Parts: sequence; C-alpha cells; structure tokens
Amino acid sequence: MIQNYADFCRELLAAGFSIAGGGNDEGVFGLLKYGWNNEPPEAQVRWHTGDPEHDPWEWRMRVLDERNDIAYGKVFFRKAGYITREWYPYFLAARRNGLTFNETYSDGVISYEAKRIYEVLQEGVPIPLHALKQLAGFGKEERSKFERGLVELQMRLFITMCGRQQKVSQRGEEYGWSSTVFCTTEQFWDNEVFEMAAKISADEAIEAITLQVYRLNPAADAKKIKKFIYGGAL
Repeated sequence: MIQNYADFCRELLAAGFSIAGGGNDEGVFGLLKYGWNNEPPEAQVRWHTGDPEHDPWEWRMRVLDERNDIAYGKVFFRKAGYITREWYPYFLAARRNGLTFNETYSDGVISYEAKRIYEVLQEGVPIPLHALKQLAGFGKEERSKFERGLVELQMRLFITMCGRQQKVSQRGEEYGWSSTVFCTTEQFWDNEVFEMAAKISADEAIEAITLQVYRLNPAADAKKIKKFIYGGAL
C-alpha cells in the first residue's frame, strides 16, 4: 500500500505510468486504488489536506518541482496521468509516430486552436496558464476552445505541465491561486528521450506498453488498453 510520497515515487517508477487520481482508473491501471473520500481506515493517504507527504494532490506538483524523471499532465482519456522517463519514449513513438508538430498539423490531426497555443510555447519559455491564454489571443468567449486545445496538445505529447506559479500584481506582489505552468515536451525532457523514441516503431511501442499494462493489471480490457496507449480521445 502506498502510504506517502516516497512510496508513490518508488511504485510509479516501477510501473512506468499511471492514471492519476484515486477514483476511476478506466479499467487500465492507477496506482491509487481508493478515492478521495473512501480511503481504507489504515491508509495514511489523505486527499486535499495540503500535506506534502500524504496528500496525492500535492504529489503531482512535487514530482515536477523535485524530480526530472516523471512527467504529469492530461495524457490519458483526457484525464491527468503520470509517465516516467523510461516509458515516455514509447508513448512518444506510439502517439507521434515520428512526426513533427508541423507535419501533424499539415495532416489535419491538430486543431487550429492547439496550433495557436503551441506557437506561443515553442518560443522556448515555460508559461503559466493565465499568461498562455492571453499570449495565444484567446478571449473570454473562447474559453472552451482554449481548454480543448490545451488538452489536445498534452494528449499528443507536444506540451506538458512543468510546475506552478502564482500571479504577480503590477506592484510585484504574488496573489491568488497558483497557476499551472506549461512547456513543450522538448523543453521538459533531454534529447536522449527523443533519440530513444526515434529508434522505436509505433508497433513496437504499442506492444511494449500493452505487455506492461497486463503485468500491472492482468484483467485490463484490450480495447481500453488501446485507447489508453493513444490517450483515449485523440
């Protein structure tokens, strides 16, 4: 049983990937088998307490702030999930299939809204969510389009979350809730991750991930595994 942050990191690195959250794991795989309000009595894990050691909600940012071998973002079924450095090349090979962003967009796979967001991030500087929306030129009436484009890029593994940052007033004072920071996956990972992905065919990646899912959950449904590999809603 996962009882703290150290347990979680150890088990995640062994698994390679996991749907985040403690509720629905889509019948594929999630490390935290229990939900926000129905933890077993002996569990030390407690959601939304702010305790960095025992609150899984805090772990998602801790892995980004403290580690360089775990990525977190909306990557499975339009939901949040984790992928380790070891397994990221396989998901890259399966979802990108060796294509660049421009090639994917030219093929009609990426939406115009996603392109607007990506063009801002590819300048090379991580950007908090509130600033990204403004820089990409999304107005209040385009909130849903912005959110869809953001998830689309994460599912395609072109961008990822890379931390959090508070808003700063004109007087230089921090205020409000922290805002998620995004960057391209090329900024997040070193070149070796992409070099490894280039050596893996899409079929090889799919087979490797499928076998690993069955190791983690022998009862996983084959159709759901396929959706999991591709993101679930691409």
